Amino acid sequence: MKLLVTGAAGFLGSHLTDRLLKDGHVVYGIDNLYTGNLNNLSLAFKNSNFTFINHDVTQPIDLKVDGIFNLACPASPVHYQNNPVETIRTSFLGALHCLDLGKKNQAIVLQASTSEVYGDPTISPQPEEYWGNVNPIGIRSCYDEGKRAAESLFFDFYREYGTRIKVARIFNTYGPRMDINDGRVVSNFLSQALLNSPITIYGDGLQTRSFCYVTDLIDGLVKLFFSADLIKGPINLGNPKEFTMLDLAEIICKLTNSGSELIYKDLPLDDPQQRKPSISKAEELLGWKPNVDLKEGLLKMMSDFEIRMGSND
Repeated sequence: MKLLVTGAAGFLGSHLTDRLLKDGHVVYGIDNLYTGNLNNLSLAFKNSNFTFINHDVTQPIDLKVDGIFNLACPASPVHYQNNPVETIRTSFLGALHCLDLGKKNQAIVLQASTSEVYGDPTISPQPEEYWGNVNPIGIRSCYDEGKRAAESLFFDFYREYGTRIKVARIFNTYGPRMDINDGRVVSNFLSQALLNSPITIYGDGLQTRSFCYVTDLIDGLVKLFFSADLIKGPINLGNPKEFTMLDLAEIICKLTNSGSELIYKDLPLDDPQQRKPSISKAEELLGWKPNVDLKEGLLKMMSDFEIRMGSND
């Protein structure tokens, strides 16, 4: 198939691009490199089936494709809060232009949505039927509401035009190629531990997250994309095993043999207290569940970080 990946130079986009190329597809990767890095596509550039296009998804693009994976949007609070207006523009207009292109080509369009649509949840684990607890005017709303609006647009395109849609709600994902200065908890803790710098805990450290290794997540996206048209989503993709921030800090310090001390800072506004996906739909409809243990995944990520931190990449 001829497939388009938006946000192709990002953490998830580059891993997805590599997987699709490995599976024998022709891939067009587009990215405006706001948070993406061309180094992430070093393997893809060696493949004659890959074409990179420097393009901003807030502008339309015209290609002949069989399918589209829309991953274009800053996902780290540091990045999306630094430019909130552009973040919500990217979420909504990027979705709109992908859907327009999908409608024109009668192509499958997959939206990379997020667990952030659940906000600071009042129930756990979070099932897809849960409507969420989101502050629509808070500092995270540019991302949360941008992704919620994109989901709405996807289902409106399906209802009005019959567009072939897929919506994945991605929970915290980690692995090689994450930006070392990403600002998300795994990359923060790992880089701080490797430098023997203080590890920054926000709040009391008892808030939880569920961490999915990148190859597991990509496998889930591919399974959803190639599933029957009847399966539209939204479908949660994540690892249901839950860890507190203190748990994560302890694990990373042991793996890195770090002497980093823990320092505590105030919890950022609207930071969710809990993240734990219900993945029963993914298991039942896609035959998918994560397989990589947190410690195993962190060791792979640590090797990648050590190499890149040593080369100042």
